[in-house]
Formats: sequence, C-alpha cells, structure tokens
Amino acid sequence: MSRRVLRAAAAAVLFRPPGTLQLVYCPPTLFHIRLGSKLHPQGFSSSPSFQELGQSWNGRGESKTIYALSTAPGKSAIAIVRISGFACMDIFRSLCPNTALPRPRAAILRTLYRPQTSLPKTEKEILDPGALVLYFPGPNSVTGEDLLELHIHGGPAIIRAVIASIPLSLTPHRICYAEPGDFTRRAFSNDRLTLPQIEALSDILSSTTEQQRILSVRSSSSSLSENYEAWRTALISARGELEALIDFSEDQQFDTSSNELLANVVAAVLKLQEVLWNHVANAVKGELLRSGISLTLVGAPNAGKSSLLNRVVGREAVIVSGEAGTTRDVVDLSVDLGGFMVVLGDTAGLRVDDVSEGVGEVEKEGIRRAKKRVMDGDVVIAVLSVENIDGSPELKISQEVVNVVKEADGKEVIVVVNKMDLVRSSAGGKIPDNMLAIITSQFPELPPNRIFGISCTAEAEAGIQDFLHGLISIFEEMTSPDSSPSSSWHESIGATERQRLLVEECIGFLESFLALTNTDAEHVDVVAAAEELRSAAESLAKITGRGEGAGDVEEVLGVVFEKFCVGK
Repeated sequence: MSRRVLRAAAAAVLFRPPGTLQLVYCPPTLFHIRLGSKLHPQGFSSSPSFQELGQSWNGRGESKTIYALSTAPGKSAIAIVRISGFACMDIFRSLCPNTALPRPRAAILRTLYRPQTSLPKTEKEILDPGALVLYFPGPNSVTGEDLLELHIHGGPAIIRAVIASIPLSLTPHRICYAEPGDFTRRAFSNDRLTLPQIEALSDILSSTTEQQRILSVRSSSSSLSENYEAWRTALISARGELEALIDFSEDQQFDTSSNELLANVVAAVLKLQEVLWNHVANAVKGELLRSGISLTLVGAPNAGKSSLLNRVVGREAVIVSGEAGTTRDVVDLSVDLGGFMVVLGDTAGLRVDDVSEGVGEVEKEGIRRAKKRVMDGDVVIAVLSVENIDGSPELKISQEVVNVVKEADGKEVIVVVNKMDLVRSSAGGKIPDNMLAIITSQFPELPPNRIFGISCTAEAEAGIQDFLHGLISIFEEMTSPDSSPSSSWHESIGATERQRLLVEECIGFLESFLALTNTDAEHVDVVAAAEELRSAAESLAKITGRGEGAGDVEEVLGVVFEKFCVGK
C-alpha cells in the first residue's frame, strides 16, 4: 500500500473509536467503510468512499448523530424512537450489550438496558423488556445515513427512560436531540428527497380530508421533480444552441443558417411555455384542494343563510333568529364535504344601504364585508326564499343580491331557494315553473343544474341532500386537472404555491426572451436573450433545490419544517 493510502487508513481509524470501522483496501476507490456490517461486493455503488464521509454521510457536514421520538408523545401501545448517523451501532451496543448486531432491514426482539458499562449484564437496569429493533444501513435509508429504529412499549415512563439513555454512551459532540425536520433535512442533503417531495411530505402530515390525502400522495413521487428537471434541461439546451450564434461567422460551417437556428430555439421555447401555462393552471386547482374551497352564502335578511349553514355543517354553529340582521359579520366555518375541504362563510343580509330602511352603521359594515367575502371566495351561493304574502307563497328576490352575484365575475354561482315547505305542490324541494322562470330571468347564464330548492326546517329538510350532491359535483369540476397530453396533469395538480410562483417567474423570463427574439437573427441581442433563458432555468432550479442557480434552500426548508414534528 502507498503512503497516501496508509495515511488515509490512519485518519479513518482516528475518525472512529476502535472496533467500530471495517476498512478494506479496494483500489482505485481506496476504502469502503461500513458501520457494523460487512462490505457489500458492489463496492463503490453501495458504500460511500472515504472522501465522501464528511458530506453524504453527515447530512449537513456534521458528525453528530441525531435521535428523537417519531411517534406522538403520550401513552400509546407502541412508540418509535428514530436514530440517524454514524453512532447507530454504538448506541445499539450500549442499549443491547453482548448481543448480535441486527441484520439490515430485519426486525429483531431485544431487551433494552440502561448503559452502565461497569456492571455485569445480570445487574444492569432494564429499560424495556421487549423492543423491536430495525437497522437500515446508509446510504439506502430514508436519511441516506445509517438509521436505527427502536419500537418500544408506549408507556410515558419507558419512553422517557429510553430517550434519556440514548446519549449516555457517547460524548455530547457526537450526538444531539433532533430539531423538527432534521431527519428530512438530512434526506435532502443526501439526495434521498427533493424539495417538491419534502413539500408533499408536509402536505401528507397536515392532510385532513380524502382529497387532500390523494393530492399529497400523488405529489410525493419523484415524477414532479423529474418534470421540473426535464424543463430546466430543455432550457439549458436551448441556451446552448442560442449561444452558438455569438461565435457565428462566415468562416465557420453550420448545418443550418442563423435564422433557422434561432427559429428552432424560439419554437422549443414556445412549446415549453405552453406546457408551463398548463402546469400553472393545474397547480391553481391543486391549491383549492390543499387550502380549501371558499364558499360564500349571500342573501336578503331572514332568507335562511344561517339555517342553511347549520344544516351543512350538521350542528347549530351560528345563531338563527327571526329578527332581521342577526348576523352582522362574516362567520367562517371549515367542513369536510365529500372529501373536499370547504370554508363556508355566513354573511350579513344584503339590502339597500338606506337610513329609511333602518340600516345602521354596524349593519352597513356587515354588508360591506359580505360583498368583499363574495369577491374573495371561490363559490357564491345566492340564498333566495319563499315568503307567505297574503296567504300565497311567493318568491322573494333582493335586487342587491342579484347585483352582487352579477359582479362576481369568474366565480362559480349556485342559487338556492329556501322555505320550499311553504309551497304545497313542491315535492322534495322541486321549484315550481313560475318561480324557476323568475330565477332564470334574473340569472340568465346560470345552468338549470345550479338551481336547488330546499327547506331547512327540522320537519321537512327537503332538497338538502340534492344540494350537497350538486356542491360536490361543482367541486369536482373545479379541481379536475387539464388532461391534455402536454400538461403532465397527473403531477402538476400536486404543485405547491411556491412551485407555481417560480414557474410563473420562469414564464416571465421566457416572455422576455420571445420579445427579444421577435426579429431577424442579425438584429437579435443574443447575449441578452441567452441571459433570459439562464434566468428561466434558474427559476426551475429553485423549485427542486438542485442544479445551477438553485440558491440557498435553507429558507425554504425552514418554512416547510415549521409544520413538521420533531421526529420527522
């Protein structure tokens, strides 16, 4: 062995305590180091080289091993303690002395002891008489490092005792309790996860409805990151072709003319721009699933908005009274409707802003907020009502309500006719033809399947289920992704708001590029155009956190990890 190899071997021995490293000379890759297990015959492909230890095996260049409780604190049947880093096998030996090392990815039953090296095994204090131990060697683990999991009994005292015993056998500079997101941060540093996958993991942890679960699982694969990387690579290639024009001269031979070369680059950018716009459109739909669809109930005083809200949420959530103006402010409630997260807003009754009508300052402010809620929401539910006038049921439509709905451009609109129990001929909430004609005259662009007759009384809840089914159908339409072949819709609907904004930034640079190249090749500022393509590629690199121009991802990780528990 050469002196350089011997010096590397000596350094490796000093790097770890005696007996914890296996060093095998294997030219030209020097050493392959495996903690507590035999060297894999594949060599370099399955074990990190000596030079890589300070990077791929230490997460953020740290030598500390991290540990934490990965399950929820408190009493439970089973609790899982997760340990990641170089000291996994040291910790196992201290907790399970004089026992065989665990085989990779195979559960073994062990008794855990409090580390007390001066006492024989028979006198050691037992922490847990029966714990399942699993060992995942790096780099093929979730963090890219050696990973040890202790599945212990979930009694709070046992959990505290095991957690307190883990660092006893190591010096403080070699181990520390994990911060929220530390395990995932090391997975990112070791190329086990991309930023979009980490954001999807955050959505998985916070999902509460079925549609949110489907969305988060869909975006947790590597497909979304692969799309971003493919688009970035396409921009880099286009930039390379464009820069060939910088050195174009008569004495150089090209298969295509400068005009043809520029036209090819522009065509590729236009095609990519269309794909990116489709991606953005689908991402907006995904954000509706993630953050919730905002519904606004609007109507005249005493139309039954609060009663309808109580029926939808299934409880007496807001006060219902026959006195006009009971609801003075916007009341928002979150509810799961058919797997969709919905934010339902009850508002003050709309009527003419006139002192003669008895409208005070407080009610005026409530009406102003109601109109603003309509403009900020996604779906508008106009609540009309049937009233007994001279002993005859008549449809009551407030012109204020009609005006507010017409001003809500781009919103999904539903009309609900309440108090259908007053119409004797109405079966199951069916709206009489004469009333339906009045509604269609006021809302001519409203499809017939967006009009529902209901009754919110406890004795006759007519039409409520049909109304809810209609709502769910509208939600499905609003969140159905574009299925055109170029839109990559299966993945793009899982994009987060951060990713969408960066894609829009990329599109902005592409538009600047197209504006610069909208002329003959001889008059194009190629340097400026190439710079726009470089900036566009950097925007995509920021999404995945990889490649040139990715920038500092710590800020992004910090925001994502705010939602993480300690053991994730």
